[in-house]
Amino acid sequence: MKIIISNRSGVPIYEQIKNQIKEAIFSGEIKEDELLPSIRGLAKDLKISVITTNRAYSDLEQEGFVTNVQGKGTYVLPRNKELALENTMHKIENALLLAITTAKSEKIQKEELIKRLNVLWEDNNE
Repeated sequence: MKIIISNRSGVPIYEQIKNQIKEAIFSGEIKEDELLPSIRGLAKDLKISVITTNRAYSDLEQEGFVTNVQGKGTYVLPRNKELALENTMHKIENALLLAITTAKSEKIQKEELIKRLNVLWEDNNE
């Protein structure tokens, strides 16, 4: 797992770390029961504060993605099906919002957009 942080994104660094770890879990890049890098090790690799990595890991634990085993490290919990579905729905909503925004800016009517979605849906089911 490679984490890339940006000081220009406007997103706090701990949030960038958290989001990238969550994405790696959802994509299967990080498997359940896998040990994450240590908080200190990750902080050293990214050249950031231990407090920042600790915040990312704490948030992930509160959200049910990982568990911290005292003296052993932070492990990925089994994927929660509801969380996985929520993540997928969020991605779909973002893509649909982009389509809606584009359609509105080009004066395409809602009915036409829905018609196109239905055609794509049917074409993809064959």
